[in-house]
Amino acid sequence: MAEHILFLTGKLAEKQLRRTIEDMAPEFEYTVHVLGITVAALMTADMIKRRLTDTFGADRILVPGRCRGDLDALSQELGIPVERGPEELNDLPEFFGKVRKRLDLSRYELLIFGEVVEAPHIDVPAIIRRAEAYRRDGADVIDLGCLPATPFPHLADAIKTLKSEGFLVSVDSLDPENLLLAGRAGADFLLSLNEETLWIADEVASTPVLISTPHADLDSLDRVIAKMQAKGRPFIVDPILDPIHFGFIDSLVRYHEVRRRHPDVEIMMGVGNLTELTHADTAGMNAMLLGICSELHVRHILATQVSKHACKAIKEADLARRIMLAARESNRLPKHIDDGLMALHERAPFPLSLAEIQELQAAIRDPSFRIMISAEGIHIFNRDGLWSDNDPFALYPHLGVENDGGHAFYLGVELARAQIAQVLGKRYAQDQPLTWGIHGRAAEDAPADPNCYTPQGTTLKASRSSPCPLPSMSNNSKST
Repeated sequence: MAEHILFLTGKLAEKQLRRTIEDMAPEFEYTVHVLGITVAALMTADMIKRRLTDTFGADRILVPGRCRGDLDALSQELGIPVERGPEELNDLPEFFGKVRKRLDLSRYELLIFGEVVEAPHIDVPAIIRRAEAYRRDGADVIDLGCLPATPFPHLADAIKTLKSEGFLVSVDSLDPENLLLAGRAGADFLLSLNEETLWIADEVASTPVLISTPHADLDSLDRVIAKMQAKGRPFIVDPILDPIHFGFIDSLVRYHEVRRRHPDVEIMMGVGNLTELTHADTAGMNAMLLGICSELHVRHILATQVSKHACKAIKEADLARRIMLAARESNRLPKHIDDGLMALHERAPFPLSLAEIQELQAAIRDPSFRIMISAEGIHIFNRDGLWSDNDPFALYPHLGVENDGGHAFYLGVELARAQIAQVLGKRYAQDQPLTWGIHGRAAEDAPADPNCYTPQGTTLKASRSSPCPLPSMSNNSKST
């Protein structure tokens, strides 16, 4: 027997909800019930408890994604499961088709070496602060980058202090003295040993990262690999990723060839030669590079955050490695897994068409302004009309807020957000900040708990001192 789902909604969204469900041609049975409320997003668990007198024989109830309150308690009260749907009604098909199959992103196999560049010029407390920041962003190993012909008198102290703080440590240098000192001070990895400096591996317990001399000479790399295998010691191989127009394609081929020759060795890729040396957003580059690593089973990367445009490279690589592992293990494309690497654009930026927005405006009976965007432009409307343009300044004469500074300021902020979203192709929801992928996921900005009611915001506070009614988050909602 097919599952029966009860959809609770508001008056404004009822028609679109029915149409969306019909277009899905669902295998389940359903009932759409208007809960005696105009805007669906205003619905709360307490309101449902008071107003819902019939569950229509449903097996479960789906409420709007912005519905606040304790749904577990409500489920116990009603005797059937009550769940939140997506925040936007047009996301309902994906909710039923893909959200239930969310992949586990808690796992990864690739280790991120976060390089503290120019470490000789930074004192130990500053190195620790940098290391802690890198660890928060996802780095597994802190790499101390040495500089040619530059003294590093506090190298041993830095390693010992990092180790005492629970960090894995690598040291990146071509100076045998630095590498030997680092190994004796307790470094876990040494970057990089070649045929001439391989003797250092016999002097210390650190795991060496092997390179060839010159770096494009795979025969040289084969020889150092063979020597380390004969010793029975763990090691990592770095075929060296070169920048674009300076051997990039050849270096990719080299990585492929090393994997072909040595199916079981551990390999490292220094992704900074792409992220640092290409003026483009690094999220996409990290996704591509970590995809290459996933296919070749490269399980170590060296990431840097020197250039200002690459200041989130470690955080991006952390998410990318999780996405790629989940995609590979489930034998699927790295799509519809997580949107954290989509900072500028979104998969479905415009939930409603202009025709649907016009249909919504025709049902409005109050003076509060709603703001929405579509492929056609920015739209602001209330019961008195709908005005559309790509330029927020062109909309100002229609708003009638010349003598209401607070309301004018509010509408200015929202229209600016709407313009940014419309130009970039991002989701815009009135009274909500724009999302920027993982770059908007600050640790201190924890996601709202849907079981708790949203605290009074600036819009509501301002409305108490303003003669003109201000819109709330719910005024633009078309959620289920």
